[in-house]
Amino acid sequence: MIRTAIIAIGLSIYTLLVGPPMILHAMFTGSVEKLYWAGVHGVIFFTRLVGLRVHVEGLENIPPGVCLFVANHTSNADAPAIVGSIPRRIAILAKRSIFSIPIVGYAFRMAHFVPVDRRNRESAMASVELAAKYLREGTSYLAYPEGTRSPDGRLQAFKKGTFVMAIKAGANVVPVACSGAHRIMKKNSLTIHPGDVVVHFLPPIDASAYTLEQRDELSLRAHAALAAALPPDQKPLAANPLA
Repeated sequence: MIRTAIIAIGLSIYTLLVGPPMILHAMFTGSVEKLYWAGVHGVIFFTRLVGLRVHVEGLENIPPGVCLFVANHTSNADAPAIVGSIPRRIAILAKRSIFSIPIVGYAFRMAHFVPVDRRNRESAMASVELAAKYLREGTSYLAYPEGTRSPDGRLQAFKKGTFVMAIKAGANVVPVACSGAHRIMKKNSLTIHPGDVVVHFLPPIDASAYTLEQRDELSLRAHAALAAALPPDQKPLAANPLA
């Protein structure tokens, strides 16, 4: 719990000190680059401080241009590991409650992060449409097609919204296999354990080659790529990879 307190208190102080001036800078310059990287470097610093060690593989698989990174989701520890490993500014589709955090929520919206309410289908589809618009305009994204954290670390079935978004934007889909994060911080636990996380970027899939009617095919291809890249204890057990 000491590590959790370090993260909570440290990031809160960092956000209060760095957030407002970076937001003002973004408002006056029209650029969120410094705001984004200030946030990312702050998170990386504090997660490393509590013992998160990230190993990155496959950076050569990230193509130039706009990408939709799709990753498995097992823990609150995988987002810092993945975002800190992507060598470009991205935005994230994230649960709506995060956007109610003072300063953080405002900064997220400035950086084109999109809130998602998984319990409201109409709202969720509107979020997909907005993110697809931002993708077409040049913002790369990170999305979690499972929709929520895996309870046991194993890859779960994929929902279709992420791949509708990719097809509508005609973006490259880059599967990202994240291994070990579930051992750092389990779902519904506040305890942080030091350890290693491997972030492996897999070869891209060109979503422009798929139609909306082929969204299941694109989803299955991405799911199969992730399943093949994950260690045995994180491979899926379910026969149906689509939710």
